[in-house]
Amino acid sequence: MILGLTPFAAAHTLITLVAIVSGLAMLNGMLRNRRRDGATALFLLFSVLTAITGFLLPYAAITPAVVLGIVLSVLLVPALASRYVFRMAGAWRWIFVVTALVSLYLNCFVLVVQSFQKIPPLHALAPGIPPAGPIFAATQGLVLIAFIVAGYLAVRRFRPR
Repeated sequence: MILGLTPFAAAHTLITLVAIVSGLAMLNGMLRNRRRDGATALFLLFSVLTAITGFLLPYAAITPAVVLGIVLSVLLVPALASRYVFRMAGAWRWIFVVTALVSLYLNCFVLVVQSFQKIPPLHALAPGIPPAGPIFAATQGLVLIAFIVAGYLAVRRFRPR
């Protein structure tokens, strides 16, 4: 087991990491007003797979992770529709940017939580399940601020043809 994960949980984690990395490549393209169709397709596919595999993980009750999975699933519907059905025409451009970036942010939010839970040096800085404390809160705050700024800039700059 890697970091105490079952093989299925490890696969779910790997799928999520692919979604995050491809999502960051997609965001980089948006900030430079460049379509990154491959990165976008990979991000959306692996985000859908993240949601599906997340719901297949064992859980006994509704947890914050389950709620985030539901929110992610709901956000992916307009992201997919705006990108592939409406081709980001008109208002569908900003709808795509916002829903895609909020989906990416949620994956990054969970990455920070899981990192503080599973990586011993980080866990020592913010012990507990879920992690707590000023270092954890500051990290999540910085990630949120970075996504708000990037989202604002992406909505302003990304104007695909």
